[in-house]
Amino acid sequence: MDINLELYKVFYYVATTLSFSEASRELFISQSAVSQSIKTLEKKLNHTLFIRSTKKVLLTPEGELLLQHVKPAIQMLDEGESLLSGDNMLKGQLRIGASDTICRYYLIHYLQKFHQEFPDVRIKVTNSTSIGCAELLEKGQVDLIVCNSPNSRLDNHMNVKVLRDFRDIFVGNPDCFSPEEIPCELKTLLKQPILMLSSKSTTSEYLHQMFATHGLNLLPEVELNSNDLLMDLARIGLGIACIPDYMLNPDDSLKPIPLADPLPPRQLVLVQHDSLPLSQAAERFLDMFS
Repeated sequence: MDINLELYKVFYYVATTLSFSEASRELFISQSAVSQSIKTLEKKLNHTLFIRSTKKVLLTPEGELLLQHVKPAIQMLDEGESLLSGDNMLKGQLRIGASDTICRYYLIHYLQKFHQEFPDVRIKVTNSTSIGCAELLEKGQVDLIVCNSPNSRLDNHMNVKVLRDFRDIFVGNPDCFSPEEIPCELKTLLKQPILMLSSKSTTSEYLHQMFATHGLNLLPEVELNSNDLLMDLARIGLGIACIPDYMLNPDDSLKPIPLADPLPPRQLVLVQHDSLPLSQAAERFLDMFS
């Protein structure tokens, strides 16, 4: 089948960004040229590769299958061009998926270090919940993810590296909340408004499971997508927030509430998909955690 390599290159950028406009910027061609290239490729292959709507672009199953083969080919060509150019600087793109909390309180140090060492690599961070990040990885939309574990969306096709342990802690404004007993029982916490992440998060799954093992029904007063905002609400006395322990600064006005039965630890993990080859940039980023 006679198909111009440039068509596959356009497909690769649309498939990895899920945006015709973003692909046009990265390829330095017009958005109409991107659209026409995709239409031409779909016609030649006799398959629809993308589902287009006014709000988003999604890969079809045929598009996802094609991406698995096109991605390593395009990346190898880019890396080969860099070697032939005589430029030893690492180039390409590093695509990471992580939640805002993990980015801000853990990952940003490694991203800064990587950028300083490899300034020509484009770093794209896609923000999502840990569950959402696992779904991005499954679809091949990111190279690596850093997420919480346990995670119901991680499967046997994913390689998981534990980065660190952490505990979920309950924090409150001591001027607004004084436990009847220290250490505090979980059932005592339920007498106060509980502030926690939304039901689509691994944290919510984990906490509901932990309370259920104690025969308790967890009914949060507030569910949000931001741990930082949960802490802000706890500071003004709207309730007790559940956050990862690594977020709490010793000088913060919020104070941890000692539990009679502390919650078991969880882990931050770095995950790659074993059926998707990694770019040199992603491999170098992985090396930082060896």
